Amino acid sequence: MGDVAIVIPGYMNLERKRYHKPMPIKRLLFSFWLLLLAPALMAEGLPDLGEVSQAGLSPQMERRIGESIMQDIRLHEPAYVDDPEVSGYVNRLGLRLVSQSTEAHQDFEFFVLKDSTLNAFAMPGGFIGVHTGLLLAAQSESELASVLAHEISHVTQHHLARQLGAQGQAQLPMLLSMAVAVLAARAKNSDLASGALMAGQAAGIQQQLNYSRDFEREADRLGLRLLESAGFDTRAMASFFERLQKYGRVYDNNAPGYLRTHPLTTERIADMENRIEGSPYRQVPDSLDFQLVRAKLRAAEGSPAEAITDFSTQLAQHKYSSEAAAHYGLARAELRAADLAAAEGELAALRRLKLQSAMIEGLAAELRLAAKDGAGAVRLLSQAIIRYPQERGLAYAHVDALLAQGEPKLALAATVDDLQRYPSDARMYGLQARAYAALGKRLLQHRAQAELYILQGQITPAIEQLELAQKAGDGDFYEHSAVDSRLREMKLRRLQELKDAKDGKQPKADK
Repeated sequence: MGDVAIVIPGYMNLERKRYHKPMPIKRLLFSFWLLLLAPALMAEGLPDLGEVSQAGLSPQMERRIGESIMQDIRLHEPAYVDDPEVSGYVNRLGLRLVSQSTEAHQDFEFFVLKDSTLNAFAMPGGFIGVHTGLLLAAQSESELASVLAHEISHVTQHHLARQLGAQGQAQLPMLLSMAVAVLAARAKNSDLASGALMAGQAAGIQQQLNYSRDFEREADRLGLRLLESAGFDTRAMASFFERLQKYGRVYDNNAPGYLRTHPLTTERIADMENRIEGSPYRQVPDSLDFQLVRAKLRAAEGSPAEAITDFSTQLAQHKYSSEAAAHYGLARAELRAADLAAAEGELAALRRLKLQSAMIEGLAAELRLAAKDGAGAVRLLSQAIIRYPQERGLAYAHVDALLAQGEPKLALAATVDDLQRYPSDARMYGLQARAYAALGKRLLQHRAQAELYILQGQITPAIEQLELAQKAGDGDFYEHSAVDSRLREMKLRRLQELKDAKDGKQPKADK
């Protein structure tokens, strides 16, 4: 029997060849949240139903659902790209577009999944995911921005809430199939679970298609406006979508995931082209970060030898869209292959181009660490942070390098200073916990680890860490008092979340 893919609109293909074990119930329920909620964002759309249609799903509920799903993605999804340079770039690009919207009355977060399919999707609450396949397939930064602008428009127009307000009975067969799927997963019958998932999708999709075209046209129209306001080439949206459509026609059974979740029509593309026709021509160069992020992703694909051959060929034949990106990608591939001398040579070639980039400085520091030159890495990162104070990847690498160099006091000082500016940075709290551990300060170590869990929405593990902090033999009266107060606060929060979950007001609290 061949591979069977479960297609969840607006998300991804969960292929059995990736998951050798039956889907755990939590993952299955997570998939069903998306099956139940995301088709509205990714199907073809609805007529304008007005604000009253949001009564069934408030913005606060959308955000809580989105946060619950994101927690699961960050902690349990192996495809989640936990790379601050990649996610930092995608968020800068996305927020540049969001800043041009007069209807963005909520927070947005953009994230990346390692998946070769050409797809992007919006989830409840302003969370927007992008597959690496789409990042690599975009031939310009404006093309990538056009997809993000389309997804942002789905969110700002509350298409999910409006879809649920009009969908009515279409949800019933989905809910019934979810019950069957959960029972099948509990019985470890993945074939039955897959069948139930697809049956629920098929039962509801027909009614959704009746509402689709207006939503997609609305997202196209507003997305074009965001592109233009943010200074991108509006022609990129029509050209990229048209290329995807041609690809789908050639490979009918393997069409890009984006086409399966955003069905394209000739009418939609013609409408985009008509809107663009009156716009003045604007040639927009790609940013260096766009080129470097794509090179970093390509350098991580396949074997190091394959990546080295690919970038070496580009440089030898001068077939590249960016010479800097080709050198950068080759250096990363050679670092993967542990050929530090060759990687340093490519870094030197990058330096000769006299380009300014936090990603280049981060690569230089990684090479110093690989060469066991911790002091050199710390020196490079200390200078880079001054030039690029908002680059989170450099801040994390700096603390990491200090810890590797055996300087926990300096590492702790760096985390304290950083958290004053970025108090909601869970990763930095994790680094602070490591610094406290290296200094033997157990109470503060567990307190910092608890803060990491709280920011991730994991209240039960946070309570466990605070209880460990209470039992630590160190710490003064004030530190113990702070722990006691935080523990009481978290216990009350857990009780409230359990009560809300019981009353159906939000997703169930973590276990």
